[in-house]
Amino acid sequence: MSDGAMAEYLLKILIVGDGNVGKSSFVHRYVDGQFSRSYKMTVGVDFSVKLLHWSDKEQVRLQLWDVAGQERFISMTRIYYRGALGCVVMFDVTSSSSFLSCRHWKQDLDNKAMLLNGDSIPCILLANKCDLSQRVVSSESIDKFSKANGFMAWMETSVKENKNIGEAMRMLVQEILSVRSGLDGLEPRPEGCVSPQLDSEFSSGGCC
Repeated sequence: MSDGAMAEYLLKILIVGDGNVGKSSFVHRYVDGQFSRSYKMTVGVDFSVKLLHWSDKEQVRLQLWDVAGQERFISMTRIYYRGALGCVVMFDVTSSSSFLSCRHWKQDLDNKAMLLNGDSIPCILLANKCDLSQRVVSSESIDKFSKANGFMAWMETSVKENKNIGEAMRMLVQEILSVRSGLDGLEPRPEGCVSPQLDSEFSSGGCC
């Protein structure tokens, strides 16, 4: 790559968790900077892209895969997980069941998405809706759970108040990039290059 050329990294990141915990709103807020009060159930997977100007010579293009939280879609997720380099597992601090489900989501993720060296992909745990007063999951419980289940970190977030949205994603991207030297598949792409993986995933029935 010639001096002055911009390196671009393409990172596929999964957003998983139970239904109605705020995953789609999180992606919408992060990508478009907006908050929507209306709730529309994700069917299968929604796909978004965000370009980050990471440094003077590096760009990071994120493919964000918002995977449906409904139980009946669990069997479909393996194709969505293919090629993922990082993951957000989200729950709602006012819903203990969504918190308990995070164990299942993390186990499912570890079974279906691995780095080329066999390690688990970097994963951050997000405790969403921290602006609400009806909280039922304590910080102590989240911290203990996060450490016991192999999460790189956890953060409280509020999509409504735009709290820790960008910060959480930046932490996750930083962690993904920090392990890239050991991954043959994560090389800088020439500016404007499109991932061939995208077409193959969609043509093989990965999108509804």
